[in-house]
Amino acid sequence: MPASSNLRSILAMLLAVAFFSLMDAVMKTLGANYPPMQVAAMRGLSALPLVCLYVLWRREAHLLLRVRWPLHLLRGVIGVLMLSLFAFAIRELALAEAYTIFFIAPLLITILSIPILKERVRPAHWIAIAVGMLGVVVAMRPNQDALFSLGALAVLAAASCYAVSAIAGRVLSRTDASVSLVFWTTSLMATGAGVLALPGWVSIAPSHWILVLALATTGFLGQLAITEAFRHGQASVVAPFEYTALAWGVALDWALWRTVPDHYTLLGGAIIIASGLYLIRQEQGKTVSIPP
Repeated sequence: MPASSNLRSILAMLLAVAFFSLMDAVMKTLGANYPPMQVAAMRGLSALPLVCLYVLWRREAHLLLRVRWPLHLLRGVIGVLMLSLFAFAIRELALAEAYTIFFIAPLLITILSIPILKERVRPAHWIAIAVGMLGVVVAMRPNQDALFSLGALAVLAAASCYAVSAIAGRVLSRTDASVSLVFWTTSLMATGAGVLALPGWVSIAPSHWILVLALATTGFLGQLAITEAFRHGQASVVAPFEYTALAWGVALDWALWRTVPDHYTLLGGAIIIASGLYLIRQEQGKTVSIPP
């Protein structure tokens, strides 16, 4: 895997984390008024028009049927489950707390990438992941009550779904076009969650439509960015940059809900950022190195 592809994917992942963090803040706000499954359905349904316009703009509609259906259906089912679980979790937990537990996902992705993607994980990557997770523990110091709550267990399940979906997306990217991954992920999510949410659907208040628009935009842009991240880069290199979501979680918790981080959170954030910078330096070193 060329180092330039990994660096491109790291940038895409940073953008994806930013968009998805903003999306999560919108979901948490909507979750106070609507059932978790409906919030998941709103995520898919609101972004679907943007995805369709994107496919038409790219003039790649003809590629949508040239896909590996079993893996797309698997990602659709997992996507519905993941979003509904996470929507429930962030209603119960602060964003930063939910992200802390969700950070098990990069480790799961790295572990799954070995038998499924046949990737060779270098010691530097394991070190960066371990240091990043240490930073999470330092930052949030999760207590036993938080870890074993229903919200925390929902985050753990959502993280497992995310890891499987990310690996499946990486496998699909070898044969299917990017527009196919984005279109079918969004379509299946909208259809599946919409059908499940229909019996208990709550009418959307007029004042919340601006939030639905924000949900559509951030979800669409985040889906594009994360598809590109795992399409071009090594999964075990890209995954640790999920840790940057902690900084977004802390900032959004303070800005929207006035939750102020303490010095442990700041120290943990510094450790997490250092682990990411270490990986970038490793990739840059590979780019400029001259073989003997």
